[in-house]
Amino acid sequence: MMRQQKEEASMLSRELDILMGERQTLLQVVGAAAALIASLDSRALPPTAVKSADLVATTINALSEETLRDALAAVRAEIEEENDAGGARDGERVVSH
Repeated sequence: MMRQQKEEASMLSRELDILMGERQTLLQVVGAAAALIASLDSRALPPTAVKSADLVATTINALSEETLRDALAAVRAEIEEENDAGGARDGERVVSH
């Protein structure tokens, strides 16, 4: 009985590690998408791209402030390396034009 509990705990620990790794990857994707959407000029996009950008922006804006901050922080270094003058700032919401 004790061995089974240890095995279950070990399995749960591995699963939690996997989920936390996936969360970090998803935060990076969301942060990168937020930075991309924030930098777009929707007037220069084809209508189908505007619809897609609006869908991404709406979904990102539905996130909690904490999750959005975590997502932006997950890509912060990469954004700042590419663009020393800007990028999305913590607490900003992504807006599609």
